Amino acid sequence: MLPQKYLRFVTALIMSVVMVFIMTGVITAVNTGVNNGFIGRWWHAMIVAWPIAFIIIFMISKQIQQMAHKICCK
Repeated sequence: MLPQKYLRFVTALIMSVVMVFIMTGVITAVNTGVNNGFIGRWWHAMIVAWPIAFIIIFMISKQIQQMAHKICCK
């Protein structure tokens, strides 16, 4: 088990992988269809999108949590 100090990093990692996996699959299927070569196109989209998603989620997650707290808890 990892120490608590890695929680933010691990959360961003898991969230970005799940979001990118789903979103790139859907967008690739919509834009190019699910035919020959779909998995390769999807994999390429995931490789390009994942680092961007991870960095964005890691950098703004605290601000988003604070904003959600203001919306829900006031």
